[in-house]
Amino acid sequence: MKPKRHKPSGDEAALDAARDCVLAVGVRRTTLTDVARRAGVSRMTLYRRWPDVRALVGDLMTREWLAAARGALPAADDPRPAREQLVEGLTDGARALREHPLFRKILDVDPELLLPYVLDRRGASQDALLEQLAQGLRAGHADGSVREDDPVRQARVLLLVVQSFTLSLRTMTDESDARLDTPAFEAELRHVLDRSLRP
Repeated sequence: MKPKRHKPSGDEAALDAARDCVLAVGVRRTTLTDVARRAGVSRMTLYRRWPDVRALVGDLMTREWLAAARGALPAADDPRPAREQLVEGLTDGARALREHPLFRKILDVDPELLLPYVLDRRGASQDALLEQLAQGLRAGHADGSVREDDPVRQARVLLLVVQSFTLSLRTMTDESDARLDTPAFEAELRHVLDRSLRP
């Protein structure tokens, strides 16, 4: 007897459908009608949950960005000091986001969608990441591997640094020059993060 396949919840099915639509045509050309059709639900079902495509895509980005960032974290039983785990998690998380198909599509086709989260306000995914970073920093204060300071401010500074590498790295790299290729910049990011956190 075959095991039952997990069926996504209503919200998850809608978010999956929205992801497929955005990957196919971008945010501006995605409609709630398209998403409803892909999700196999009525348009009114989506309108009861999301007032427009932007709100739906906002929830989609939160889900996808957090999953990518959390997937880059070291294992819970990693024995290394907190500073090493933070540096690795942030560097790998930035790479995971840059390589994420949805992130790349939005950056290529609808970059203005990301501007509010860079210039005006924090999004839900940023707040969740800040909370996670603050926890890691407190662990680093406790084990002595991280310079003691206000963990909330430290977390915000770290996120500002990593955001610039995530959003703008391709403007500074040159794959034809090993001194300026992505791995060289990632090594510099590790160095910057480690030095800023070292006691």
